[in-house]
Amino acid sequence: MTAATGLKRLGIAVGIVVLAGVVALLAVPRLVPPDGARDAVKAQIRAVTGLDPVLRGPVEVSLFPSGTVSLVDVVLGDASGQAPPLAADRLIAHLRFLPLLLGRIEIADIVLEHPHIAVKIDKDGRSNWAPLLAALANALKPVERIVSFTEIRIEGGTLTIDDASHAVTEKLGHVDLSLAWPAISQSFGATGRFEWRGQPVDASIVISDFLAALTGDNSGLKIRLSGAPLALAFEGMISGAPSFKADGTLSAEAASLRDALRWTGDTPVPGGGFGRFTLKGHATMVESAISLAGVNVELDGNAAEGALSYAANGQRTWQGTLAANDLDLTPFVSTVRLLTANAREWDRMPLALDGLRAFAIDLRLSAAKVRIGRVQLGRTAIGAVLRDGKLLLSVTESQAFNGLIHGSLAIAKSETGADVKAEMQFADVDLDACLGELFGLHRIEGKGNLKFALEGTGNSVMSLTRNLSGTITLDSQQGALAGINVEQVLRRLERRPLSGGDYRSGHTPFDRLIVALKVVDGAVTVDEASVNGSSVRIALGGTASVPGREVDLKGTASLLDSANNVSFELPFIVNGPWDDAMPLPDPASLIRRSDAAAPLLDIVRDRKAREAVRSALDRLMGPHKPAPAAAPPAQ
Repeated sequence: MTAATGLKRLGIAVGIVVLAGVVALLAVPRLVPPDGARDAVKAQIRAVTGLDPVLRGPVEVSLFPSGTVSLVDVVLGDASGQAPPLAADRLIAHLRFLPLLLGRIEIADIVLEHPHIAVKIDKDGRSNWAPLLAALANALKPVERIVSFTEIRIEGGTLTIDDASHAVTEKLGHVDLSLAWPAISQSFGATGRFEWRGQPVDASIVISDFLAALTGDNSGLKIRLSGAPLALAFEGMISGAPSFKADGTLSAEAASLRDALRWTGDTPVPGGGFGRFTLKGHATMVESAISLAGVNVELDGNAAEGALSYAANGQRTWQGTLAANDLDLTPFVSTVRLLTANAREWDRMPLALDGLRAFAIDLRLSAAKVRIGRVQLGRTAIGAVLRDGKLLLSVTESQAFNGLIHGSLAIAKSETGADVKAEMQFADVDLDACLGELFGLHRIEGKGNLKFALEGTGNSVMSLTRNLSGTITLDSQQGALAGINVEQVLRRLERRPLSGGDYRSGHTPFDRLIVALKVVDGAVTVDEASVNGSSVRIALGGTASVPGREVDLKGTASLLDSANNVSFELPFIVNGPWDDAMPLPDPASLIRRSDAAAPLLDIVRDRKAREAVRSALDRLMGPHKPAPAAAPPAQ
């Protein structure tokens, strides 16, 4: 047999097969009428899922390019309600080819186009999906189970969740998922994406024992949700009886925790920071409460470990204890401005505290080192409690300014803006560094104790200073006043009262310094202020303005002899900005002490002598002519 003859016979065989296929395809519509296709598809869906779809639209059977049965307007569950559990614009069943040639309907996979999935949970926790899930669980039992299709795809779906028991309503749009239906194995998987609150989310879910999960028994669960604002992953075990429980490893990651909180529905937190965020730990979840053990958390480059818990019963609440080695809190206070750009006035921008009501916090935090801007702190333990818009920061202990700090700071949103209350104690601290950071004062050197109890209210830092009230006390031993040598100045002025000179240099050592201030509505009164040294004694009184950042003080500086008796005494004044004010001798006192200038002072005080001096000056220089009166303004 020649090659040409073989090719000819092969072509005839192929033609016969093609002709038989065409004839079979032409005969299929007669073998599979629409009503029969509809009933067959419905029966197989019922056999595989246990669900009984309600078909409310026409049926279309198509053979090209593949065999499909299309059912229009399909509903699962109660079709009489306004929002049935599931309603799809179209259900498309793709058919297996060979059984179709034999006139049988066998579904390869199912596509739900534009399904509307409604999950409703009443106040007692009952779901409208409970009957459907029960039927599904019954169909998955391995008792003469018939399995045909193993994949269901959802295209362009919408999922709404209305949970009356937790007052939660959510909507997921553009749902595109592929559901791997249990066949030989017991596992169930779903992959795809959906859109939530304007952001696309990639989703992947694997349930190791789907039937066990539906009936409330233990089952393995792997879930990962990845969106631009936040990514979540969980791997562990779940169960649903008698209540929902989960136990496994939970991880979360966000490029910006602030954006993630805003995306998930929380009011943006005030202040700065809350950027890069990661969390991983062993999670135990019961209903809507989560406990995390062995937590490793990182926020804005700060790493800590410990335990956390989260509850969403009404208000979202975080509780826990975390420990860290190094903490940099600078990002969180980066937006806090006490002073204006020129550093001469208090900031007038409104205080933003709306985010304090978004959630509740009860957190304990400890660190070996803490940095806040230029301030370096040693071992620190603090607590933060936030409830009903009231934030309380408690400093149990902090090594700072070469001493110890403890106290509390309370901030609460009010009708006037903010209520602030601070009670702090600084024990044995470096006063130059401490007072410099707190008040911008660099005039006292040495160690000492500072206490203040202050409270105020206002909608800006400036308004807070105008309503500030409380007390401030300062006590120091074996220190020095910086920027002036009082003993040297007094000895020079004792010899030459009018010698003048620059007073802004040197130091004044002291054995004891005591300051007691009372603040009422931003006005400061000096109850006591004294400096005692081996050769100098200083007493001070007067007032100061917190809003104006100015002082108006008067005092007396005394020079002491070897017997601690006053040998020379000089009054002085201190006026001007409190961060740049310097004591200046009282001019009248210096004139009185000058042998040459004292008679002139007496002349100025004596009216007859003053008139005689003026008369002599007029004869020498001519009579004084008053300035002409200004012309009245034009009408």
